[in-house]
Amino acid sequence: MRSVVWGLVLGLLGAASAHAGPITALVGGTLVDGTLREPIRDSVILIEGERITAVGTVDTLPVPAGAKVISTEGMTVLPGLWDMHVHLMINGHADYDYWDRTYPPRLRNEIMPASALQLLHAGVTGARDLGGPLEDSIAVRDAINAGKIPGPTLFVSGPFIQKKPYPGTELFRWGVDSPGDARAKVRRLAQAGVDVVKLIDQDQMSDAEVQAIVDEAHKHKLPVVAHAHRPEEIRRALKAGVDCFEHTGLAASPEYPEDIVAALRERTANMAAGPLFWTPTIEGLYNFPYTVKNHEFIDADAWHEGLSPDTVADIKRSLAHPERISYFQQTPQRWPTLKRKFQQLRDSGVLLLVGTDSGIPMKFHSGSTWNELDVWVNQLGVPPIDAIRAATYWPAVAMKADKDYGSVVEGKYADIIAVKGDVLKQVALLQRVDVVVKHGVQVK
Repeated sequence: MRSVVWGLVLGLLGAASAHAGPITALVGGTLVDGTLREPIRDSVILIEGERITAVGTVDTLPVPAGAKVISTEGMTVLPGLWDMHVHLMINGHADYDYWDRTYPPRLRNEIMPASALQLLHAGVTGARDLGGPLEDSIAVRDAINAGKIPGPTLFVSGPFIQKKPYPGTELFRWGVDSPGDARAKVRRLAQAGVDVVKLIDQDQMSDAEVQAIVDEAHKHKLPVVAHAHRPEEIRRALKAGVDCFEHTGLAASPEYPEDIVAALRERTANMAAGPLFWTPTIEGLYNFPYTVKNHEFIDADAWHEGLSPDTVADIKRSLAHPERISYFQQTPQRWPTLKRKFQQLRDSGVLLLVGTDSGIPMKFHSGSTWNELDVWVNQLGVPPIDAIRAATYWPAVAMKADKDYGSVVEGKYADIIAVKGDVLKQVALLQRVDVVVKHGVQVK
């Protein structure tokens, strides 16, 4: 088959007329394009500049003479992945208090660029960064967009908005003390140019404060994502009209309360309001019983990329005893409840998005996203194509960026990855992404 395909490609190369501008062609792989169409065998994708100009097969789409040909023979070709819940300002260190005291001066020039680079090389070409110092978040996002540093296209929230910042976190957590103050804080974020507003601990706020945050954000056409750790967080955020919930919460409770499930179903039945999104960030919790006993992955080096040797050594020291990490103290009690809660969310009609909380203890940007997909498919029963769309198409819709991102179709940015083997059969192959193209440029 390989010789036949390449014979056709070479013939097309010779026969095609010259095309204006530099052309890149990805040729030969099975394309899972992020839409609902069947996979395209022996695919051809033509890229001119930053965008896709044509999609077809070796039998139907000639490759222009002089094009740069990237062979994707034997590979699954996909839209670039998105991770809808990352934290560029942290890199797996076990001690948050220490990290927050020590690393702020290094966030903009080392930590956050390293996180972005690791995500990109893992096949993540789009990411939502939910929580960081405002100026650093904007600067890193804009540096990526300007081509000064490598990384995924970022959608940043800047600081968390909450009732009262935790001690020592005021750099990236902003408190509100009234509806007027809430509106002022959101206006400040909007004027700085954030892409999304991150709301947490809203059960500690008045209804008026929560509503002010959501209304002001929507006034500036910014979506609002909200924590879903506690029942009242969900109730108040639903009432106020947030756009997306984060995490599979409620601690060790065996399931979501009936009134919350009913409220979710009522909200998702309201077609005029559009989809309600939910990012369960379930992998870190679900895999913990295994990773705490099997932590050879900490000795791998993909998560070192972009970090200075002393930072790497510091992180490794903090992870010397995974079984003692306080962050995961209640995870053994939470673990048995996760499958039921995940299924409740699926059944409620919310649109689930792939996101990981990447950067939390032991969760490195180089591997969190594929682990989330693997848990969805192999442990929680999500069909592979649905999981892939939750990491490609639906994130772009959630960020109102689907005109340019989320699927491999003509006119969109050429954000494309390729992996050896059949990802629809073995989704864990995504742990070794072989080809990464972002905005038409091959970066891996």
